[in-house]
Amino acid sequence: MTRGNQREVAREKNLKKLAQAKKPKESGASLAKRKEADAEALRAKQKKKEEDKAAGGAAAAGK
Repeated sequence: MTRGNQREVAREKNLKKLAQAKKPKESGASLAKRKEADAEALRAKQKKKEEDKAAGGAAAAGK
């Protein structure tokens, strides 16, 4: 009952997984910048939606 190359394939897969886990994640500064940019985009989207609603919702009714 031989295992063939199953052991080698599993070893390579595990090494790749461990290497991926060791990669540095986003730093605190870049994470904060991304969160701020996302928040700004959401604020702009909300502002546009409220302006459309205030204008009578004609743009939203066309969908």
